[in-house]
Amino acid sequence: MLREVQLTLNPEQASSLETIKKVALQKIGIESFGDFSVRIVRKSVDARGRFPKINLTALVSNKDFETTYSNTFDYKNVSNAPEVLIVGAGPAGLFAALRLIELGLKPIILERGKEVAERKKDIAQLNRNLSINEDSNYCFGEGGAGTFSDGKLFTRSKKRGDIRRILETFHIHGAQDEILYEAHPHIGTDKLPIVIKNIRKTILDCGGEVHFGSKLSNLILQGNKVVGAKTADGNSFSAKAIILSTGHSARDVYELLQQQNILIESKGFAMGVRVEHPQELIDQIQYHSKKKDPFLPAATYNLVQQVDGRGVYSFCMCPGGHIVPASTAKDELVVNGMSSSKRNSPFANSGIVVEIRPEDLPDYNKNNLCGLEFQKTIERLALANNGGGLQTAPAQRLADFAKGRLSADLPQCSYLPGVISSPLSFWLPKSIGKRLQQGFKAFDKKMHGFLTNEALIVGVESRSSSPIRIPRDKETGEHLQISGLFPCGEGSGYAGGITSSAMDGEWIAEKVKNFLSEK
Repeated sequence: MLREVQLTLNPEQASSLETIKKVALQKIGIESFGDFSVRIVRKSVDARGRFPKINLTALVSNKDFETTYSNTFDYKNVSNAPEVLIVGAGPAGLFAALRLIELGLKPIILERGKEVAERKKDIAQLNRNLSINEDSNYCFGEGGAGTFSDGKLFTRSKKRGDIRRILETFHIHGAQDEILYEAHPHIGTDKLPIVIKNIRKTILDCGGEVHFGSKLSNLILQGNKVVGAKTADGNSFSAKAIILSTGHSARDVYELLQQQNILIESKGFAMGVRVEHPQELIDQIQYHSKKKDPFLPAATYNLVQQVDGRGVYSFCMCPGGHIVPASTAKDELVVNGMSSSKRNSPFANSGIVVEIRPEDLPDYNKNNLCGLEFQKTIERLALANNGGGLQTAPAQRLADFAKGRLSADLPQCSYLPGVISSPLSFWLPKSIGKRLQQGFKAFDKKMHGFLTNEALIVGVESRSSSPIRIPRDKETGEHLQISGLFPCGEGSGYAGGITSSAMDGEWIAEKVKNFLSEK
């Protein structure tokens, strides 16, 4: 017997599997439940009413549930198989590698940064405001920018591939059970490094290769065909196919493509700030109560508003999280957000960003790197307004920012390198600053109490998406100009987060298989 049951429970009931089992069996008319098992397959919080509820979908069976997957994963020994070069070990590159192994091809990954354990040491130095390793930081290294983030796996890009397959891949490599059924799954920055190490182990055990400290310096071309790559340490790699999955912060890759006359194009992106509230305040607003039910998770939000013809919206909201330094060079200042799996920090932060279109920028029709140059300008401006610290960040109380007032002091902040009071409302470009001010006022009407001086903004959040697209054929996945080159993931302009990047990695691996099969 296998029955699916829909349940609506209060938070305390939903926290106990025994209670869920009892209620589920009662609903289908079973009195004695000793011989039955229950498994959760879907869980979400409904906080629209006065008292938040938990909606659950559960399976009831008269047999014990085993860990079963809707997908099969056949990781072959590919030690002697045809080789495919992958540049970048973020989610797109790693999932491309796993899929290539299933397809009988040998992935060789080139990653400019360090493996995850060594990368932690460089991040610790960055958090202490001591030094920046430009190839090993929150953006560069094994697992990419996602490794030391919240590990949010929710995506609206359902047409890109099989989301369930991505979740199950993470799960078999050590992610917690909850990612298989929560409506907004996340792994957490404390657990992701272990999962990433396990993915690397699968790749190596199957005969693939991973080369750390291998920064792409040149693509080797024969006419309009790519035949290999060179790295900054002097090594050369031959390849009939190269997957380019370097992430949106690898600006030198865009510049390299431009220098080699390989087609790139500007695209829309977004920039803004990180806003941080006390998590308790966000809980009160979202759960309509002065005191949060202890069985409810840290509350989240998702906000969007049109201001003067451009979208202003929340991005990468991190409940119970921290703001982190995401710079990749010494002459810039960039912030991002992260949370652990428990999301138990007293702070809630989110990127609040403004849509920027290529036509908003000077020389957009003459310079494909105009968006990248604009990013650099704002990041250097943030550094110039940080009081002289290495990664000390400029900050302003939220209500002061909205009203264009100076902040005489600042509330406590999760950002470890420290913050300094700075009038972001004065020095941010008006195209961003004015829209943010209007956006925050609109958000306060949707979430009463959001616009408060208990919150602060920290600058700048500038890497929410890539300002460049590396154009590829919609059917074959190949670069429109260079045969054998397969742009992939967020850095190439085809994804927007961990899950969509992973799906794009799998899709491009299948296109590479087709390409090599035709040779």
